[in-house]
Amino acid sequence: PCTRTQMSPRVSNLLPRLCALLLAASLAGCATGPDPRDPWEPWNRRVDRFNEHVDTVALKPVAIAYRDIVPPLARTGVANFFGNLSDIWSAANSLMQLKVQYAADNVLRFGLNTVFGLGGLLDIASDLGIERHREDFGQTLGFWGVGHGPYMVLPLLGPSTLRDTLALPVDRQGDPLRLVGPTELETGLYVLRVVDFRANVLRASTVLDQVALDKYRFTRDAYLQRRRADAARGPRTDEERESDAQDGAIPREDDDTDLPSPAPGSPAGAPMAPLLPLR
Repeated sequence: PCTRTQMSPRVSNLLPRLCALLLAASLAGCATGPDPRDPWEPWNRRVDRFNEHVDTVALKPVAIAYRDIVPPLARTGVANFFGNLSDIWSAANSLMQLKVQYAADNVLRFGLNTVFGLGGLLDIASDLGIERHREDFGQTLGFWGVGHGPYMVLPLLGPSTLRDTLALPVDRQGDPLRLVGPTELETGLYVLRVVDFRANVLRASTVLDQVALDKYRFTRDAYLQRRRADAARGPRTDEERESDAQDGAIPREDDDTDLPSPAPGSPAGAPMAPLLPLR
């Protein structure tokens, strides 16, 4: 017959500690280390929390009021207007990347929408099948071999990389709103562009809050994946964006309204809920 072996009190006391050490070791082995793409993650997370706070207390309430007060048709016109302006800088960057056809499409879009679309309030070019090709100077640098560099989160501007951050001053110079005067009108248009963009991604940001276990990592990975795709295959057309939405991308606030075109001078953020317009 088998006899029961009794453990000494000392061994009995050590077993729970040993089990705890083994569990901790196994969890440490399963955990991922720091992401090499994001060496400044602690700082970036602090900036991200600041951006979230500003969005919660200031920008989001204004965007909700804008969505509730301004009719959808008017908001579509506002988005089309800023999208039309962005086509100019996209055309310039297409030329710098030797993408002549893309540049020609964007120039043609701007001409048609400005002349026949009431200054860009109507998107006549899309109705005619002329696609928008969104480009920025960060993509131009990437085309000529400049790497992304570390991931960054900029105050108020949101997700970026070192390369895209260095491209910001050039994108800012290429923003057609800089040519608007007087200063009060220019500032008003900037504010309207930011509010309109935020209003159009209200639904997307709500979905993100519900599905993402770690919003910071989700946004970072989405941003970096998008920028890699842009550099690898060129700019994403409106048709490709619509295809992505059908494949399960987070929907827009208004099904009949495209997102405002990115603003030159803003980092190319993740397609969720930045504080300022994205590339």
